[in-house]
Amino acid sequence: MNEKRVLVTGGAGFLGSHLCQRLIDAGHDVLCVDNFFTGRRANVAHLLGNPRFELMRHDVTFPLYVEVDEIYNLACPASPVHYQFDPVQTTKTSVHGAINMLGLAKRTRAKIFQASTSEVYGDPTVHPQTEAYWGNVNPIGPRSCYDEGKRCAETLFFDYQRQHGTRIKVARIFNTYGPRMHPNDGRVVSNFIVQALKGEAITIYGEGTQTRSFCYVDDMVEGFLRLMATPPAITGPMNLGNPAEFTMRQLAEMVIEITGSASTLTFNPLPVDDPKQRQPDIAFARKELGWEPQVPLREGLEKTVRYFDALLSGAKEDR
Repeated sequence: MNEKRVLVTGGAGFLGSHLCQRLIDAGHDVLCVDNFFTGRRANVAHLLGNPRFELMRHDVTFPLYVEVDEIYNLACPASPVHYQFDPVQTTKTSVHGAINMLGLAKRTRAKIFQASTSEVYGDPTVHPQTEAYWGNVNPIGPRSCYDEGKRCAETLFFDYQRQHGTRIKVARIFNTYGPRMHPNDGRVVSNFIVQALKGEAITIYGEGTQTRSFCYVDDMVEGFLRLMATPPAITGPMNLGNPAEFTMRQLAEMVIEITGSASTLTFNPLPVDDPKQRQPDIAFARKELGWEPQVPLREGLEKTVRYFDALLSGAKEDR
């Protein structure tokens, strides 16, 4: 593989840090850009001494002037707790960030990858969700800063491709989990594991019948790399996720079993616009990438539990 200069925005985040590692392992030079709103230095601390790695504090809502061959645009808070904290800034990160990174790609003639989301489908009326489905999104709800921001970013990517010939790759990421998740990000996997390890009641919203499909981080990053390597004609959008579907109650019970916790379940009202079902149709990824997730949920959860157990016990203090 030819050595490339690769920019990863949001590179100190959960997914970004794993991607930076894989790119360096493949022999590329990586510029990791993050404003550290949700990303953490601890996620990339092990890379700081590597001559192929550079870390820059920067907010993608402002232009960035660097020379790169490829861009992975992952910058955006991705959990409701974080993206609803400053919803205007969340929309700006998705929209202005896309404009700035696409402008950089246009100037440098770099290939650019957009980390889109299954949230573009909203609360879906089609199950499982295929890339052809246009979605069922509330444009004025509390989640719309993220959902509509990501939808607008996709629009910008395809308009840049049509208008400027920009080489684009758009992935719609379904629920992903694994080591380096933020312990307070409000996502269901990290919530359940942290509550179980602390012996607290596990909080389930609604009756726990809503479903999600969970993809282990290593599988997801492999999907990123394979999509980026496809011929120019394959632009996406492409679903990346694990089609194995689980209810929230099933997930909670599995976490309790793995941790050996005495935690009980507690039930709260369902949040506004919370999707009832989430399951990707990955036929497109299977066909074009030869890709599908390899790590079963139990195996991935065991690895994630070990990470959080070490984090909470102080073995990996987040400074």
